[in-house]
Amino acid sequence: MHMHVPFCAMTDTTVTRTPAADHPPATDQTRWSPRLWGALVVLCAAMFLDALDVSMVGVALPSIGADLHLSDSALQWVVSGYVLGYGGLLLLGGRAADLLGRRRVFLVALAVFAAASLLGGLVDSGPLLIGARFLKGVSAAFTAPAGLSIITTTFPEGPARNRALSIYTTCSAAGFSLGLVISGLLTSAGWRLTFLMPVPVALIALVAGVRLLPRRHDGHRASGGYDLAGAVTGTAAVLLLVFTVTEAQGAGWLSVRTIGSLLLVAALAAAFLAIEARTAHPLVRLGIFRDAGVRRANLTALTLMGSYAGFQFVATLYLQRLLGWSALETALGLLPGGAVVAFSAGAVGRLLDRYGPARVLPVGVASMALGYALFLRLDEHSGFLGLVLPSMLLIGAGFALAFPSINVAATSGVADDEQGLASGLVNTALQVGGAIVLAVTTAVLTAGSAGGTDAHAQLAGYRTALLLVTGTTALGLLVALTGAVRAGRRGPAADPAPVPDYVYPAAPAAARPAETSASEALLSER
Repeated sequence: MHMHVPFCAMTDTTVTRTPAADHPPATDQTRWSPRLWGALVVLCAAMFLDALDVSMVGVALPSIGADLHLSDSALQWVVSGYVLGYGGLLLLGGRAADLLGRRRVFLVALAVFAAASLLGGLVDSGPLLIGARFLKGVSAAFTAPAGLSIITTTFPEGPARNRALSIYTTCSAAGFSLGLVISGLLTSAGWRLTFLMPVPVALIALVAGVRLLPRRHDGHRASGGYDLAGAVTGTAAVLLLVFTVTEAQGAGWLSVRTIGSLLLVAALAAAFLAIEARTAHPLVRLGIFRDAGVRRANLTALTLMGSYAGFQFVATLYLQRLLGWSALETALGLLPGGAVVAFSAGAVGRLLDRYGPARVLPVGVASMALGYALFLRLDEHSGFLGLVLPSMLLIGAGFALAFPSINVAATSGVADDEQGLASGLVNTALQVGGAIVLAVTTAVLTAGSAGGTDAHAQLAGYRTALLLVTGTTALGLLVALTGAVRAGRRGPAADPAPVPDYVYPAAPAAARPAETSASEALLSER
């Protein structure tokens, strides 16, 4: 299936939209060049590695703890260090891509990721391993928004971008699902392989990226100065928030330490908003939130990733602790969800073309909520066919529909020089939502089990936590439905519009037999 990428010419003026008849409909198709596919593969490889890294390390934690003699609290920071670096610096990473050049930021961060992976596989102490994980999180905080913004500024809004973002999201889900399986196999030979395995993949992607990624993403940068005060307060607020919710379970949610940290987060956030409202060149232009689609996408992202992280945590504990599944059996049991995502990229792209993200997103969120609710039937004797498989199929289908819709909605209508910002915002919402809801889910699970260790107490804790997960997803569904209602009032989705800063030619497609796609033209600008 080949999606059409309309021709466009670069311009320094504002967007000029031609009548629908002046550009080919979404059903017209042209082939993407090998070079265009290569650029997309490089970007997808980085996202695949980010997701792979998160899931692989989780499975390897017991082996890491035994080999390096780490306590449970220290072992937690092998995971939390990555989350802290990733979630805390996404806003800065997104805006850096706009200001310093998306291609440059992406390639440098990918090189740092490879170096940090190598370091993690060679160290022999807990602090160094945690430092390597933090560095990997920092690198991901720059590759994720830079990569997403390269896609959204290379592929025009409409079928081309929908298809590209569907493939991009598929690689993330595939990385996470395969990481669980791969880690289960590699850990048996040594946990260090889970760190070393991504290194050659990252280096291959880096070399290919130097050759294939369009150089225009270095030369075309956002204008304006650097918002140092906003960068410091905004980054500090997000870092402290992620740190606080990660540590809250151990310190106590009502402890002086936790409450004091949350008050400091509020103060930093207030200072950040005040600075952004007054500065001439803000890190985050607050006016971007006037776009209802951007607001809905970020709010839905926060709730959806949070509930997904919470479900993965609960399901893994239930399958391994109560049903006695091994780590590899658990990974294989959850794999059908990732398989659904992997095989649905083309279909999801077509659905987004036809109905738009505002209509597709609620369907995806509802499917995920139904999958979580179905898992509430868990008991001591549940099996793969009766419980896990149907739940994972629903969750996978929902993931496949929802997350590409979120990425499309979060970046649609945003000017080129703020695509990095928009990408950083939605990625921040995903990571912060995951950290917050996962922390709350952990607390609810502990409270629900009332400290008991027997099967009845464990089941009570799992069900209580799953109710929280399902309820959080229901909140996301309410947010998503407001977009569907608004879209219904506006009528059918409009024909694809050009990316800001580009113009469609006035001549119809039929008059251009040798038409070149916009994306391929941009890739040729070197």
